[in-house]
Amino acid sequence: MTILPDTGFTPSAEDRAGLDAWFAEYDAASARRDIERMADMAVFPLNLVSDDSAGHGRTAQWDRARFVETMSQVMGGEGDGEMSFESTRVPVFLSPSMAVVFTDSTMTAGGEKHQLRYADILVRREGTWAFQTMIQSGWGDNLA
Repeated sequence: MTILPDTGFTPSAEDRAGLDAWFAEYDAASARRDIERMADMAVFPLNLVSDDSAGHGRTAQWDRARFVETMSQVMGGEGDGEMSFESTRVPVFLSPSMAVVFTDSTMTAGGEKHQLRYADILVRREGTWAFQTMIQSGWGDNLA
């Protein structure tokens, strides 16, 4: 059982449902490899935090073009076979409009399963969630 920190804000069932719906839409766009839709769901410049193969922490800020270019290379195109995600998420709401979400996910692509663990920082603007920071280990060599 995960014990969430006391942030001073307790989300309502509606808050959680809205965040879950956003992730369902994002996962569906990812499974379709609809990189442009994924980019529509972000706030740019997008912050990225990772570590590299030498064990050093790395950060970067990407504009939309860099996100689309990199994600297109990483995820491949629509003709590259079926992709699916099974994810367990633990959101930590800091306020009604900010959340840090920890995700354990199994991505299946081309019949191969890959375990992923990452965190995202999301903000809600004008009633819509968007991710603004992506945190995942092992991608730092791509951030140099």
